[in-house]
Amino acid sequence: MLKDALAEAPLDRAAGYELMARLQDEQTQSETLATLDRLAPGFPDWIVTSLFGGTYQREGLSLRDRQIANLAALTALGGVEPQLAQHVRASLRVGMAPQEVVEVLVHLAPYVGVPKALAGLRVAAQVLAEADA
Repeated sequence: MLKDALAEAPLDRAAGYELMARLQDEQTQSETLATLDRLAPGFPDWIVTSLFGGTYQREGLSLRDRQIANLAALTALGGVEPQLAQHVRASLRVGMAPQEVVEVLVHLAPYVGVPKALAGLRVAAQVLAEADA
């Protein structure tokens, strides 16, 4: 059977919630997940389990590297400012300096376009100002 020939994917629900607690503040976790669960029951648990307990659990990239990839992907997508703001905060939580976050977004300009890089920088500026306050 095909499934027997495939490598098993890591999927650790408890590790997912532990990692999310490390990357996001308690208020964000409880408000965001509770609001989403009222709208789409079970979906927040799936997100935490599959992403934080699955994808993030894979070997090969540090949390810092994963955050750089997240910043790049979300900036390239555009229109996902709340998620980008959360990942700017998470980047700071895993030890990235504010200037490193800014430099990631500046570096993206020739690849994703100046307007998307500027939008990302606006989000970062707001999050960094909140962090300083």
